Amino acid sequence: MGKVKASGPLSRRPDNSAFKQQRLPAWSPALNAHTLLPLFYGVAVLCILLGVWLLVTVQNTHEIKVDYTDADSCSSCYEMREDRQNATKPCSCQVKFTIPENITGDVFFYYGLINFHQNLRLYMDSRDDAQLLGRTRNLKSPSSYCAPFNYVNGIPIAPCGAIANSKFNDTLILYYEGTPRKEVPFYRRGISWYTDQNVKFRNPTINDTFSLAQAFQGTAPPVYWQKPVYDLDTSQPNNNGFTNEDLIVWMREAAFPNFKKLYGVLNRGAKADFKNGLPAGEYTIEIQYNFPVQYFRGRKGVVLSTVTWFGGKNHFLPIAYLVTGGLVLVIAALLTAVYLKFGKDGKNMDFEEESKEEGGRGRI
Repeated sequence: MGKVKASGPLSRRPDNSAFKQQRLPAWSPALNAHTLLPLFYGVAVLCILLGVWLLVTVQNTHEIKVDYTDADSCSSCYEMREDRQNATKPCSCQVKFTIPENITGDVFFYYGLINFHQNLRLYMDSRDDAQLLGRTRNLKSPSSYCAPFNYVNGIPIAPCGAIANSKFNDTLILYYEGTPRKEVPFYRRGISWYTDQNVKFRNPTINDTFSLAQAFQGTAPPVYWQKPVYDLDTSQPNNNGFTNEDLIVWMREAAFPNFKKLYGVLNRGAKADFKNGLPAGEYTIEIQYNFPVQYFRGRKGVVLSTVTWFGGKNHFLPIAYLVTGGLVLVIAALLTAVYLKFGKDGKNMDFEEESKEEGGRGRI
């Protein structure tokens, strides 16, 4: 026979257990000056020490920023790009700068943008993830989320969407003005996240008789691109299509309007001059100018930086620790002053003793 369900006024009473009757043991610390003040001073000292340590670490990070938005040699390229008909015409310029001291270790080459908002919802939704996985059906029929960047003159765009259409496509080459002049070698592979490279982006299926160009036949590149997606990197055939690492890095949206994205990593083994890093001296950046930023009141440039266990050069966290430690120290000093003035006064009883007296009177 089944168990008979209880009824009546006590049917909803919880079980007589320590958990349901709230009889579990608990620890209630006695908060007083002797326990709180050392805690405040300890937290303050810990935050200050961490802040100083992180600040020293950040100060040992080298970072060179070169803004070429208003470079004189690039102004003609910007004027030419004002006409959309000239979007595919090549234009190049040069920017010179100096590295005052040797930058030792691994050097990371970034491009940076200011006032470019990749975090807008409509912008972030303007992509076709199924197409980026290389599905043939989506190559020929892009998602409506990509509109109005899904077709051009009735031809489907690959990759479609506002993110791909706005891809940063300046080509950057760095030269060391030594004797003789040398191109600085950079690794252009291995700059994207592993999950992006191997999970989220794939090319259509190809084989020995069916090339990548044939797979993308019948599609058009985004409006402002100078090259089709299957021909983005002529030096490395495996770095083309949807698995092109520059495209993958760009498609991972930045959270803030001012950001930098990895462009390459110094190849220290390619040339003896750069075995230990970048030597001090004069440098030149040759730029294939394709990405105007003046339309949205933005700026662009390149960043050369080293990294530590803490990452790149960022003063926010060490300053936050120092400010927090300083505030906690000031609060601790104020509480100490109040305690020394009023806490030991005979007119004021200790809170714990007062509580005991109150409890004793309650039991009488």
